[in-house]
Amino acid sequence: MPSFDVVSELNLMEVDNAFNQARKELAQRFDFKGTHTDLERDKDLNVVIQAGSDGRAEAALSVLMEKLAKRGVPLEGLDPQQVEPAAGGHVRQLVKLKQGLKQEDAKKIVALVKASGLKVQAAIQGAAVRISGKKKDDLQAAIQAIRGASLGVPLQFQNFRD
Repeated sequence: MPSFDVVSELNLMEVDNAFNQARKELAQRFDFKGTHTDLERDKDLNVVIQAGSDGRAEAALSVLMEKLAKRGVPLEGLDPQQVEPAAGGHVRQLVKLKQGLKQEDAKKIVALVKASGLKVQAAIQGAAVRISGKKKDDLQAAIQAIRGASLGVPLQFQNFRD
């Protein structure tokens, strides 16, 4: 029986490349000179923006998002947190990277597939949703239905088996 998996993963190599490009641009741009604006990665691979003001942190976030978009990383995979004050009159903003399909998102996908009326079955398997059916056409229709739903998380369709 044909099947495929719906997963939510970010290409960490592309995220790393975009992060490095954004750091270089922040170091070289004239409007960021002397503002102590920098990007860092923490132990959970999230991005921490440190800046002298809220405006600089927002501008640094837009540079990072621009570089991620150019590298093909879906921006739905970012979760920017609130700007918070840091030591020395600076501000800090944490940008979390969404990895993996959460349980409630997986349940939404299963409910969407069931509500579509297609002859496919959806089952949650850890951090993925396995969708199986008798016909490839039904599976392709399920992919289109899931893509059209815009659930707010980056989705990839992998592991297609015939």
